[in-house]
Amino acid sequence: MTVKQKIFADEYLIDLNATRAYRVAYPSVKKDETAAAAAARMLRNVKVQGYIAERMQERQERTEVTQDMVVRELAAIGFAKLTDYVEIRPGGTVHIKPTTDLSDQQISAIAGIKEGANGIEIKLNDKEKALELLGRHLGMWNDKLDIKTPAIDDSIKEMEAYFEQLKESGSGPPVE
Repeated sequence: MTVKQKIFADEYLIDLNATRAYRVAYPSVKKDETAAAAAARMLRNVKVQGYIAERMQERQERTEVTQDMVVRELAAIGFAKLTDYVEIRPGGTVHIKPTTDLSDQQISAIAGIKEGANGIEIKLNDKEKALELLGRHLGMWNDKLDIKTPAIDDSIKEMEAYFEQLKESGSGPPVE
């Protein structure tokens, strides 16, 4: 691996921004589009991939943070229900459940608790964002438009063959 590739990989590991990392490793590159394209190629380099994977594994061991932990935390946020934290009693009064009665998962979904003008307010972490990140992780949706032309090419070839058959059999429409 070259020195520039190592600089790129180390910078990439900071925030996983390949374009920024490429511009640090190759400061002569001025356009973001150029840097983005070159960075994408760099990320496909086997030596760079291996180095990044090794460093990420070291980081995981050092911090003891795993993908499973992150997914569990996102799931706690994404699937939290308001009724986990409050109870509506007869007469319409709202009773906030004590944090001692909440599970660790339920507590991790809380962004903050404060005393506001109307009493105690509980703010939960962004459920929508957590579900979006979980969905991305699970590959439930793809933000990239992937156009594959072989099916179109095959259909065109089939149509051409069909019309050629009609033409040869003489059963097609008259051609002027």
